[in-house]
Amino acid sequence: MEYRRMGKTGLQLSVLSYGSWVTFSKQVDDSASDRLMGLAYDNGINFFDNAEAYEGGRSEEMMGRVLSKKNWDRTTYCVSSKAFFGLYGKNNKPNQHGLSRKHLTEACHAALRRMQVDYLDLFYCHRPDRDTPMEEIVWTMNILLQQGKILYWGTSEWTAAEIMEAHAVAKGLGLIGPAMEQPQYNMLERQKMECDYITIFKNVGMGTTIWSPLASGLLTGKYNDGIPDGSRLAIENYAWLKDRMLQDDKLAKVRQLAKVATQLDTSLATLAVAWTIHNPNVTTTILGATKESQLLENLKALELYPKLTPAIMQEIDDIMGNKPVFV
Repeated sequence: MEYRRMGKTGLQLSVLSYGSWVTFSKQVDDSASDRLMGLAYDNGINFFDNAEAYEGGRSEEMMGRVLSKKNWDRTTYCVSSKAFFGLYGKNNKPNQHGLSRKHLTEACHAALRRMQVDYLDLFYCHRPDRDTPMEEIVWTMNILLQQGKILYWGTSEWTAAEIMEAHAVAKGLGLIGPAMEQPQYNMLERQKMECDYITIFKNVGMGTTIWSPLASGLLTGKYNDGIPDGSRLAIENYAWLKDRMLQDDKLAKVRQLAKVATQLDTSLATLAVAWTIHNPNVTTTILGATKESQLLENLKALELYPKLTPAIMQEIDDIMGNKPVFV
């Protein structure tokens, strides 16, 4: 396993990590999650990602049960949570969502209980909240830092301007700004990581824990001929994800990418994951495998990514036709 420092912090995260979005308490049970997390840990993965909104807290509860059973040395792994969406979706009451001091504090305490840990290594503002002053957000995260309930705080799917505003506010108050961002990043979604955040990487040294490297499975090629039973896009209530992903132009590109994977004697999934960690601004790529075989296939990206030559990367760019252009 390779480990990368998270931006300018001293924290080292495995370049591949494991997350629970959609999978825990939806696609896998306690037994499967135990095996998957164990396999990840045994292969050097030291970061496990979660959030309050994942299955209304049940994902964190499942991860907590696994961690309690494993009884791993707490110094050998990192866990995260995120707050914004709340537990109840459209049924949230006032103050049960957003980034107010009340919700961030209560969400942190609840995540600690659900995951059965004394502190969160990483705690994210899961989306920006334009109704809460940035000073309140920054102060709240710093209070949680000072209390030892979290060790690093960050953002997820924030704009570059919002991230820099948080840093400016923190600097002005003599506080600690966000250390990491969690954006979507894959061959189909490149704008933020390859364009919008470039000046932040250079000037602030932000770490990134990127999600959806396989574009919810689209980049594995398994949807080229329809939606297999038991796959993520077949899950009830995820029609929005299916509509976003299953588009003819995207499927056509995936079919072309398969030729590149064949040339490299690898799978599309391994190629897609390797492509993300080829970017040095990626601290860690979060995997979301539901089967041990899938996780092992994803882990092969560690051996593949050094073999992605400039010529191969250009071939992929030509197929995708979406490399961000600096203006």
